[in-house]
This record gives sequence, C-alpha cells and structure tokens, in this order.
Amino acid sequence: MRSALVVGAGPGISLAFARVLAAHDYTVTLASRTPGAELIAEAGRIGARIATADATDAAQVERLFAELDAGGDALDVVLYNASYRVRGPLVGLDPAQVARSLNVTAFGGFLVAQQAARRMLARGSGTMLFTGASASVKGYPESAPFAMGKFALRGLAQSMARELAPRGIHVAHVVID
Repeated sequence: MRSALVVGAGPGISLAFARVLAAHDYTVTLASRTPGAELIAEAGRIGARIATADATDAAQVERLFAELDAGGDALDVVLYNASYRVRGPLVGLDPAQVARSLNVTAFGGFLVAQQAARRMLARGSGTMLFTGASASVKGYPESAPFAMGKFALRGLAQSMARELAPRGIHVAHVVID
C-alpha cells in the first residue's frame, strides 16, 4: 500500500489533498502541531492517522519520521503545507514574530524535506510537494514575512528538485491561492 504524510495539516488544502490520496488507496498521516477537532473528525472519516509534531523542532520531526518508520510506512508522498502568517507595516513588525514566520514557513520545510529525502533516497523513489502562494513569487504590501518564507520555500524546492530528480525523487513547489 502507498503511504503519504501531510505536514502542517489543517482543514483546507491539507484535508483536500488527504481526501484525494485516501480515495486512491494511500495510507495517510496528517501531522499538525495542534490537531483541531475538525481535522481529527475528518481524519476519522477518511481513515487517516493523526500525528502531533511541530515542524520547526528538529527532534519532533525526527520522532515523527521514526514513528512512521516503526509503523512500516515507506513514504511515497510528503506534502509540506505549514506556514505562519504575520501581517503589518514593515516598521511595526515584531522581529520575534517574523522569525517565527520564517521558521514555520521555510525552516520547517527544510527539516521535513531532509528526513523525507533520507528515506526516499534509500528507496530511489518518492515525491515531495511544497505548497506556495502568489507570495512565493511576488511580495505584497504589509506581508513581507509571508513572502520571505514562501520565497525561501520555493528556493528550497528548486534546489532539491535539481539535486534529487536524478536519483528518482520528484520535488515540486505548487502555488495555490
């Protein structure tokens, strides 16, 4: 059976993707820092598992992948959909919140990709997807932290695609608004 992991799972894009995967006979794990009632209920309806992990914490990401390994899941697909949005005028932004936005949106993507790549390279196959937004290619007023994170995530995906494609790993950054 094919297996998929969705990190940054929530009621929007993540669940829509999980529904499609489940309908195509994937075993799906939905990972969220704080799984909400709607996510838990829908996971039950589609037969997905819930995992709790903060994508910005290297130890928690390693634990998440170790748990999937222990369950016998050889991941075929990983979707990174986590982000943290801070809005406001540049001069008024809280630097700690900007750092958090970059950590969740970009650094978390790196941590998840690194763990996924280690496993996929060992098998010589797999797909990693990163959700972007129009902010991935164009910054908007009062949205600098989101654009910074999404630009970085796009750069990560592009670099990974060039590095990993020759080794059987497909990587894509998908702009979804």
